[in-house]
Amino acid sequence: ALFRGAGLLCIDEFELDDPGDTMVMTRLLGELVPTGTRLAATSNTPPNALGEGRFAAQDFLREIHAMAASFQTIRIDGTDYRQRAVDGHAIALTDEAYARALSDAGQAVTDDAFGDLIGHLATVHPSRYIRLIEGLTAIGLRDVGTLQDQSAALRFVAFVDRAYDAQLPIRATGTPLDEVFSDDMLAGGYRKKYLRAISRLVALTHS
Repeated sequence: ALFRGAGLLCIDEFELDDPGDTMVMTRLLGELVPTGTRLAATSNTPPNALGEGRFAAQDFLREIHAMAASFQTIRIDGTDYRQRAVDGHAIALTDEAYARALSDAGQAVTDDAFGDLIGHLATVHPSRYIRLIEGLTAIGLRDVGTLQDQSAALRFVAFVDRAYDAQLPIRATGTPLDEVFSDDMLAGGYRKKYLRAISRLVALTHS
């Protein structure tokens, strides 16, 4: 009912992360498309490959193919302009430089141990991450380390998305934030999601 009657529905970063997402989107598109609502979506994954490597996508092929049939795929190649003027690596500060950076950023900054942030994100629904950064001018993270738990990593990705949308600078010590996801994660089904987060983390540590 929320979107019924809309002439155009635009979805950015369209992905299927789990069976729940698949069923929700199948129902949504099944109700909107017959009423004449047009859809436009961006995605790093072709429609017929949604969900691959992330869950038992083969068990939902009928639903995924039904969704794919709703789209005409237009491939857009070219430069990722988010990488302009960025050397490709996140900046990791010394303790002294970190303290100066937070002081220069003003009073509305956070100063948290990376592990504490990761633990706190597990207690908050991702839809509410935006509230964690409302009114901030910068985010400070101490003692960053490589993540080993995929659930924690995906929650951090969602947090990074909110910070990027708000264009909040991130200042950090420890492991560079572009190395926060383990090799196994980068080789798995969420590779594109992690690479997008890395791109955003690089940009935010340079902003």
